[in-house]
Amino acid sequence: MSTGPSAVGGTTAAALRHVLSHLVTPLLMCIGMGLAYLGAFHAPEPHDLRVDVVGSGPSAQVLAQTLQDKGDGALSVRTVPDRDTAVNHLKTQASYGAYLPGRHPELLVASASSDTSATVVEKVFTKVAAAQGDPLKVTDTAPTADGDPTGQGIFFLLVAVSIGSYASVAVIGGAGAVLALRIRAALALGASLVVSVIGAVFAGPMFGLVDHGLGGLWAMAWLYSAGILLIGVGLHTFLKRWTTLGVMVLFVMLNFTSSGGIFRPELQPGFFGSLHAFWNGAGFVEGARSHVYFDGHGLGGHVLVLALWFVVGLAAMGAAGLAEGRRRKPAAQAQGMGSSRHRAGPENRTGTENRGTAERRAEAEAREELEEELEESVGV
Repeated sequence: MSTGPSAVGGTTAAALRHVLSHLVTPLLMCIGMGLAYLGAFHAPEPHDLRVDVVGSGPSAQVLAQTLQDKGDGALSVRTVPDRDTAVNHLKTQASYGAYLPGRHPELLVASASSDTSATVVEKVFTKVAAAQGDPLKVTDTAPTADGDPTGQGIFFLLVAVSIGSYASVAVIGGAGAVLALRIRAALALGASLVVSVIGAVFAGPMFGLVDHGLGGLWAMAWLYSAGILLIGVGLHTFLKRWTTLGVMVLFVMLNFTSSGGIFRPELQPGFFGSLHAFWNGAGFVEGARSHVYFDGHGLGGHVLVLALWFVVGLAAMGAAGLAEGRRRKPAAQAQGMGSSRHRAGPENRTGTENRGTAERRAEAEAREELEEELEESVGV
């Protein structure tokens, strides 16, 4: 048999087409990550950032109105009657800074809510105090744990739990494609349990990101991870090798950027700020902050967000079950017809051999799909 240049060239061309077709996914990831991360983080500017001026006299009113006018939409300045009210607003995340004017001006912040927001507020009121010739005292009413001095440890915990979750989707969806859906669902729930325990170990004994409330943080991590895994495994039935790209869009590109872990929505473009209200990463980050630092204020709403994403995961698994059931019916009918012909005589051995070949081909395709998804399951 001839193996001349034309045969070799044909093999090379086919391999090249195969490689180029698979380069589409990483290039789309590059575009998506650039648009998401740079769009969300490259130029943070405050808009409607709520701050309070403490005082009820004319001077406090004039200062608040001046800051509001000069801010040109950057700040939302209100006056409050006393320090206790200002502290309460900070501890319920109704504001992100409170300025007490006078001979010894003081700024109250809550860095556990957002260190970057506290920094922006401090810059604003440092200039205000300097214009009056007075040094500014800054008091943190809700400091973070010693193991998380920047207040961004919970965000990086979100990153670890998310990657563990969506990478597990590739394995369960690819290697487990031949398993019954109920087994894949059980694997997804089991993997989410393991991922959440790892996250709790990171947050508590290993790095000290939180100094109390570890049990509640673990529960939210499990609910968050389970939602991702159930959605991803359910989507795999429909998206196949595009599942990795799909879950990265949902749980990295749109998720990390809208979580509020680096910049709160008041410092981001409106699109990402709007996602913050209902995306699951924001539910985890804000839920963890509320549970650990703000006495559970607003916790119920954040847990509800995580629970709704979990329900979406159950719905995705249900839809996958219906779709796979419809696909199995024609195959079962064909197998039944083949068995009848086989009983009729030996001339139908070809049908049995064809079915065996089809099963081997399906297993090979599942292995190839798994390898491709694992290669594409890159980090952030």
